[in-house]
Amino acid sequence: METALTFLSALAEPTRLAAVRLLWDGREHCVCELVRVLGVTQSRMSRHMAVLKQAGVVVDRRDAQWVRYRRNPELPAAQATVVDAVLASLDVSLNRRAA
Repeated sequence: METALTFLSALAEPTRLAAVRLLWDGREHCVCELVRVLGVTQSRMSRHMAVLKQAGVVVDRRDAQWVRYRRNPELPAAQATVVDAVLASLDVSLNRRAA
């Protein structure tokens, strides 16, 4: 149960959810890109990414001075389905607001 709560809590924060949305494209993204797109400081983004990593949503790779993140390819199917559903729901909400 604690793992499920950690996972769901990681997705519940708006900045982290926005980062997951970007990372869900399957490519690697450096923290510098996430900072630029999401408009947060580097230290704040790093803390958010640490939460997502601890929850198992993302994995990282060090590339010289950069840290690159991507969707965890070993995320259990049930959790990946939850992320897909949350992102789809978010897209529906955003589309309604735009209409």
